[in-house]
Amino acid sequence: MNTQPRIYVAGHRGLVGSAIVRTLRAQGHTNIVTRTHAELELTDQAQVREFFRSERIDQVYLAAAKVGGIHANNTYPAEFIYDNMMVQANVVHEAWRAGVQRLLFLGSSCIYPRLAAQPIREEYLMSGMLEPTNEPYAMAKIAGIKLCESYNRQYGTDYRSVMPTNLYGPGDNYHPENSHVIPALVRRFHEAKASGAPEVVIWGSGKPMREFLYVDDMAAASVYVMELPRAVYEANTDPMHTHINVGTGEDVTIGELARLVSEVVGYHGRIVFDTSKPDGTPRKLLDVSKLKALGWTASTPLPEGLRRAYAAFLDRAPEEAAA
Repeated sequence: MNTQPRIYVAGHRGLVGSAIVRTLRAQGHTNIVTRTHAELELTDQAQVREFFRSERIDQVYLAAAKVGGIHANNTYPAEFIYDNMMVQANVVHEAWRAGVQRLLFLGSSCIYPRLAAQPIREEYLMSGMLEPTNEPYAMAKIAGIKLCESYNRQYGTDYRSVMPTNLYGPGDNYHPENSHVIPALVRRFHEAKASGAPEVVIWGSGKPMREFLYVDDMAAASVYVMELPRAVYEANTDPMHTHINVGTGEDVTIGELARLVSEVVGYHGRIVFDTSKPDGTPRKLLDVSKLKALGWTASTPLPEGLRRAYAAFLDRAPEEAAA
């Protein structure tokens, strides 16, 4: 009989979920439960209820989410708030109904105010206005945190939340319009190299600063936080802010990032910054002191992570990477 915990990873095909499955397997876990979107519609409460009733899950990693860049958030705001809130509500509630005592909810650093003081501490949540371009998604993620806190308060569950900074790596989305900054740059520089384009134009001045975390580091942090003894976790949080930031504690300018990506891809043309386009938030850096106090720090330097990400792009997306 398998005495390991029966672990459900919701969103196992996504960027973070697939990395969590890799990490769990690397650590010797074999009792891992997954379902594709076709097999289990997480916005359907009846399906989720039947899944938890029949599968007898011990732990849940809630990594399923509808995600995207600025264009996607602006174009599909109703889907971003509805789908994410329904998935979270169904999974958290039905996990509780089925007696699941431990769950890890994965959020996003966009939950914090647009102009939050830097670096951003957990207690800055709900202290100011959100970034308008992704407010529906951010509101859904805030609701997810509060769901976990509320079930803990009322029912004594051990539901935890981690808030990652900008993630990248194997399994990323390289869509030309709906991707985040690193996969977008990887694709653009790769295509420019393949076509011999003399220059690549980057929106904005290149001066805004951003923090980036390799997705396998995020997965390692997630498993680490999930497996902490409850007393240790609760001693490093407080009842009003039970979530924990996950990042590197370091940031780079978009200009520096673009140069790093171009070097990894091997593109030798010019990088031009279009200052007529908006820059967005000047800086977005998470304070990761709580996570460090718990004994975990990121281990993948940005240049190495970018090399791995580009290798994964070439290996797993041949239709996009073909010259």
